[in-house]
Amino acid sequence: MRYNKFIHITIIVVLLVAGCSKDLDLIPRSNISDATFWKTPADYKLAASYLYPSLQGFNNYDNESDIAFTTPNAISNGTYQTTETDGNWNNPYTYIRHCNKIITKVDAQEDAGPEIKRYGGEARFFRAYNYWNLFRLYGGVQLITEVLDINSEELYASRNSRKETIDFILADLGEAAESLPEQNDLIGQDIGRITRGAALALKARIALFEGTWGKYRSDANSDAYLDIAIEASNSVINSGEYTLFTEMGEQSYRYLFIEQGDDASECILDRRYQRDISSHDFTHVLQMGFYLPTKKLADMYLCSDGLPIDQSPLFQGYNATTSEYQNRDPRMTMTILIPGTIISQPLYLEPVESWPFFPQRNPNTGYTIYKFFSEDPYSNSLQGNGNSSSIDFHIIRYAEMLLIYAEATLERNGSISDADLDNSVNIIRQRVSMPPLTNAFITANGLDMKQEIRRERTIELALEGFRYDDLRRWKIAETELLQDIKGVKITGSNWTDPVIINGANKNPYADATWQVNTDADGFIICEKASARSFAPDKHYLRPLPTREIALNPNLEQNPGW
Repeated sequence: MRYNKFIHITIIVVLLVAGCSKDLDLIPRSNISDATFWKTPADYKLAASYLYPSLQGFNNYDNESDIAFTTPNAISNGTYQTTETDGNWNNPYTYIRHCNKIITKVDAQEDAGPEIKRYGGEARFFRAYNYWNLFRLYGGVQLITEVLDINSEELYASRNSRKETIDFILADLGEAAESLPEQNDLIGQDIGRITRGAALALKARIALFEGTWGKYRSDANSDAYLDIAIEASNSVINSGEYTLFTEMGEQSYRYLFIEQGDDASECILDRRYQRDISSHDFTHVLQMGFYLPTKKLADMYLCSDGLPIDQSPLFQGYNATTSEYQNRDPRMTMTILIPGTIISQPLYLEPVESWPFFPQRNPNTGYTIYKFFSEDPYSNSLQGNGNSSSIDFHIIRYAEMLLIYAEATLERNGSISDADLDNSVNIIRQRVSMPPLTNAFITANGLDMKQEIRRERTIELALEGFRYDDLRRWKIAETELLQDIKGVKITGSNWTDPVIINGANKNPYADATWQVNTDADGFIICEKASARSFAPDKHYLRPLPTREIALNPNLEQNPGW
């Protein structure tokens, strides 16, 4: 307190003395201000670097859907309520304000060179990115493009329409792309910064979202957004800057999501981490059982002949702990851990066997995530307080662009040619040696092309946080989220057999005191459909925080809330 008081008195004295001078210099000598900043490209780069923490990091967002579960999730089961405040609303606007400051400064420089314009492009990207984070949850929001103060009338403006908001976001990304560098032009410490490819890729993602959202709600603008998705994804594909990661052979999909996949050719935009500087504990979180696949996800994986499990003679059923993993799309066993696999576990630096299941904290579904699971014992251990992993999170990757192109083409035209399938979905399937998807195969087996492309998207992007948005934009959340959340089959299978390790039974499913709800076929019911709700006139959008509406009565709450 003495130090703060001294500074306070010193400042008063300095101001009084300075006030006696005719040539008053208002530029602070020890602080960065607008008068001393915004001079060089390095200044703009430093300002833009402040925006990068807004990028999405590792998460368990698919717990909000039907393909992952830990404990009952309020978003997934429809029990969430309005709140006074919400970081999903507040945090983006904090970054948007900073974006507006940078953009304003760049635009004010008539002779700004390409280096300075580049960071203006980064700011436009992040403004679009943060408005997208608002839009995907709330729909149309206030579009603020200037740096406001507490007296600005714009603070009390009403929300912009859905179309105005999405068009603004897409325009920002288009303008950003014009001044951003190509991926191949990045060198040294600039690797990982925003590129033209990242801007176009995000544009493709957002346009697909809005195109399909509108199509399944009879919006006349849907085709225009699907056209944008096709064009933007095709631009990324044809740029030649990105390819699928294949450096690890048949296990490339597995290794893409751990250390070997950092800075891979497939990475369009990553949240980057570095041990002892900016690390995370996500691999440790996985081991604690806070992100478990469900039966619905497991059943989605095709058999190795390209047929669904209910049509393929190769499916081996559920009666053994490992039977359902046999003869399946290899991505299944690179995403979900086969019981008995040798892995690293928390508290152990040496690998141990994962039998009878893993993790040990929350044996809710019986399935265990393998995707993102490092083979580095240090990353998986509790060293560094469990915050010792440096694996990068792939926010946008090339495979998504191939999936967007295929889906947008089919949704726009009502069909997709084999040539377009070969240039999109089948490139992804080829990496894991799965049979190609063709129109003839669809017809011969009574399948539906739209459902198969959606299946391909779900399993390729599984547990990366896409499913909740997909269910909403396809307008099927009202059916898919109302179903039982199920796990492995434990009745009538060897999941209940005792497993004796060091003289003790380590299988809780074999313990008569362990209470597990099952359906008529013996599958675990983690959460019954009767405990889940989804109101179509309410739950497709999140409620605005009540405090925001109290502060600005012109904000309109979303329907049903």
